[in-house]
Amino acid sequence: MNERSASLIAADWPAPPNVHAFATTRLGGFSAGAFAGLNLAEHVGDESTHVAQNRRWLRDALNLPAEPHWLQQVHGGDCARLPGEARKADAAFTETTGQVCAVMTADCLPVLFCDQKGSWVAAAHAGWRGLATGVLENTIASYPGSPEHLMAWFGPAIGPKAFEVGPEVRQAFIGQDVASEAAFEKGAGDRYFADLFQLARLRLQAAGVMAVYGGGLCTYSDPERFFSYRRDAVTGRQASLIWMGAPER
Repeated sequence: MNERSASLIAADWPAPPNVHAFATTRLGGFSAGAFAGLNLAEHVGDESTHVAQNRRWLRDALNLPAEPHWLQQVHGGDCARLPGEARKADAAFTETTGQVCAVMTADCLPVLFCDQKGSWVAAAHAGWRGLATGVLENTIASYPGSPEHLMAWFGPAIGPKAFEVGPEVRQAFIGQDVASEAAFEKGAGDRYFADLFQLARLRLQAAGVMAVYGGGLCTYSDPERFFSYRRDAVTGRQASLIWMGAPER
């Protein structure tokens, strides 16, 4: 294994003690070349044996209660219940102890959720298409209580100084909420720089989730720590994971 120990980022939020939430980086791991480090994705062209070793390392490092539910992500808005639903979705939630919700990213924004009681958790993959399609709102709608009882945490994603988009992306958001205009900065020609963190925060707040934490870690500008599709095209994937242990008595 790489001499550098793989790095894990613990979510910095006031979650209940039985809620465990982490994001991975690319540091450490068994993959090589363009996937060098802790690549956790099977669909990007990496050797399957390396991915299996990386996933095994992750299970051991976090002492996971079970294998994470690896979704088939399609940049859509569907949120699956775990256990038991089809895995073709961009978000997953569970009310069951020991079920590990996970999303993989390499520039898109991972958003982890939990409620104040530690009885419900979720993970969402929120690139601009998923955000515009309503992946965060659909995840929130899966919660049986009031959104004001939820909190959210943003993992690493492409930052606002690096995420250049066309006018159609800006219009997709402004057409739904004019407040989204504040998340776009004019670039050269007809281009804009989009702030995924701000776009997600606006949508969460509009849906009633006011307790939002994390954000600010840019995958694009930190090639040593993070995979970035926009930067490298052929690259690996980080993961953001959340699960519930047994409630404290």
